[in-house]
Amino acid sequence: MTRAALLVLADGRFPAGGHAHSGGAEPAVKAGRVHDAASLAEFCRGRLHTAGLVSASLAAAAALGLDPLALDEAADARTPSPALRTTARRLGRQMMRAARATWPGEELAALAAARPRGAHQPIVLGLAARAAGLGAEDAAHCVAYECVSGPATAVVRLLSLDPFDATGVLARLAPELDLVAARAAGVAASAAVEGVEVLPAASAPLLDVMAEAHAAWPVRLFAS
Repeated sequence: MTRAALLVLADGRFPAGGHAHSGGAEPAVKAGRVHDAASLAEFCRGRLHTAGLVSASLAAAAALGLDPLALDEAADARTPSPALRTTARRLGRQMMRAARATWPGEELAALAAARPRGAHQPIVLGLAARAAGLGAEDAAHCVAYECVSGPATAVVRLLSLDPFDATGVLARLAPELDLVAARAAGVAASAAVEGVEVLPAASAPLLDVMAEAHAAWPVRLFAS
């Protein structure tokens, strides 16, 4: 395992397409739910412990070597919003391109062939972490961080929020990021024995509702 590979995978400049997505922050800003650093922190915390935990667990399970197709079906079952399923697969397709160029391997190639229109992004990221020699908790950390850093970066653009304030939000969430990543890795290890059914299915209905509304906007800054 190399920590440098973890830095590459978690780098916001890794060409996986995440910069074009707000993680639900754009509709939250328009609705007035996110309007300053404090409300951004609450939004990110809620996202981390729901959608973030689910995605981190899927990524950790993929990094452990669980069947990626079974995990992809599990991701579909845990994503009730059609708009979010479409987003996850688009991001997965872009992540696949970046991962195969960076850490080419048979497992990534097999998933790309089985899901030519894209697998869910956390599963692809987990396989990328596995190809890079990283562990389950590393993959979970990448996803957990991404699920809050994306909205934080988006809000800087949407509200002209001071980037120092946005970074402070992420720094104060760091202990919770560690806890979510550790929990995700632990439940992924259980899934390796008991099956993917034990993976978390935490829900965030408001994120689903906002995603469907956002997908219908004629003009928007972010793809999701």
